[in-house]
Amino acid sequence: MQAVILAAGEGRRVRPLTLSRPKAMIPVANRPIIGYVIDALVKNGIRDIVVVVGYRREQVIRFLNEFDLPIKVVVQEKQLGTAHALRQAEPEISGDFIVLPGDNYIDAASVASIRKYRAGILVKEHPNPSNFGVVHLKDGYVESIVEKPEANTGCTVSTGIYSLKKDFFSIINSNNTMTEAIAAMLHANQQLQAVPADDWQDAIYPWDLLKMNARLLKRLTAVREGITSRQTTIQGAVRIGRGSVIGPNTVIMGPVVIGCNTTISPNCCILPYTSIGSRVNIEPFTCIGNAIIMDDTTIGSHSRIIDTVIAERCQIGDHTSTCTTEGVLTIEGVPSRAGFGAILGERVRSSPGTIFRNCIVGNNATIEGDHDLVTRIIDDNALVI
Repeated sequence: MQAVILAAGEGRRVRPLTLSRPKAMIPVANRPIIGYVIDALVKNGIRDIVVVVGYRREQVIRFLNEFDLPIKVVVQEKQLGTAHALRQAEPEISGDFIVLPGDNYIDAASVASIRKYRAGILVKEHPNPSNFGVVHLKDGYVESIVEKPEANTGCTVSTGIYSLKKDFFSIINSNNTMTEAIAAMLHANQQLQAVPADDWQDAIYPWDLLKMNARLLKRLTAVREGITSRQTTIQGAVRIGRGSVIGPNTVIMGPVVIGCNTTISPNCCILPYTSIGSRVNIEPFTCIGNAIIMDDTTIGSHSRIIDTVIAERCQIGDHTSTCTTEGVLTIEGVPSRAGFGAILGERVRSSPGTIFRNCIVGNNATIEGDHDLVTRIIDDNALVI
């Protein structure tokens, strides 16, 4: 069986984290999301993989070159939707295949379930179905899919993972979406089996990455390749990369993953469900928990970073706090309620004493002065004084 992974989209609702990468390449538990999709396929013996790339394609291709697999890459020159992206893979498909989004986490057991069917869809119960295609079923088969309904018409949603026959390509035209193509398939009296997913998660908004990170860290295997002080306390599953140094009197409570050549100074506290990238510098007396800290970022001393995502090359001043607060933020024109500390894009610089509460800060933004920022979105390249 073949597999098609769709990794051409930007992921506009996850901005500012997709300025320099497609959504599929966002690191979760220190690894791009698409890597977990490939793992799930390989564990099922599926090695004939086609990846559709588009936005920031060079990053995806570079990552795919790390795999010892015969992965074929095809390009969607313009991002015209998932059905159009799938159509680009048609010349590489010779028979039955699975199609998967490259920016969703899926486990191997779910892939094993869907591959049993020549025409199937993985479905999952979800508390917020309005962000997905809601699937209506009859006797285990799909009757219809309603994309992002305004009214709550059900809690069973499409994961975007299908098993399909090659003739499905004849249904796709230049204008329709995957949902419309599936509707056309059903209208032609073709059946689509609904298959419950075992473990799946999408990150619709940037704060959803924290849930995905926690989910993946629960499977973490402890490995210590760095240097830890005798006075360092480590509990639970903790992975420390080569060249990293953990200072004395620092406490790390797993699951936690730390990349390579990272320095965590003395007297720090790293709480569970934290991913820290490579070449990160955490200065003394800082506490971090339930967070994703990406590569080449520095966090100043006496800071408290909780429920937060910080992208690459940020400079966070000392005595900075991110405080979990619930608020309503408008993302791509849609009001969304969420509770988190902060989402910081690349190269954000903040002055000492800054407090972030339920804030999204754009790439290359600078925060001057000891501001208390509450439930707001700060644009790319902004200067807050």
